[in-house]
Amino acid sequence: MLPDDLTRALNKQVNFELYAAHSYTAIAAYFANLGFKGFKNFFLVQAEEERFHAMKIYNFLVDVGERVTIETLEQPKNLFQSPLEAIEHSLAQEKDVTKAIYKIADLATDHKEHATIALMNWFVEEQVEEESMFRDMIAKVSRIDVDSSAFVMIDAELGKRSFDTEEEH
Repeated sequence: MLPDDLTRALNKQVNFELYAAHSYTAIAAYFANLGFKGFKNFFLVQAEEERFHAMKIYNFLVDVGERVTIETLEQPKNLFQSPLEAIEHSLAQEKDVTKAIYKIADLATDHKEHATIALMNWFVEEQVEEESMFRDMIAKVSRIDVDSSAFVMIDAELGKRSFDTEEEH
């Protein structure tokens, strides 16, 4: 059994990951409404990845004999002033996830819960990738006009993204 505070923190993270999926689905809908199918695809894949993350913690909790508690999700942001704002919102959300992961990692270290530490190490590496991906996207999108052929090219490239659970392990 895990210490109660660690179990609560992991449950909170399950819900945070589910909220991230919820948020990315809303952002996908924003891009779909603009007619950017590649960006829509990118964010739907991102939502799927976040659900995978939630289930990774969920399954860990179940495996160590702890109860999982799923909470109500608040409404995500659905409207943005620009595609760039939607992507910047995504980076800010990932930074919040990173902070939460670090807190759980610190708590697991304090409790000397080695299995949880190993799980959080995976998430720490994942968050480095997530933040880098959004910073790179911001760097590209901030330099081009939404009506440019460069934006259309980025949209087409993002349409090729897919999710593979084997790559996530």
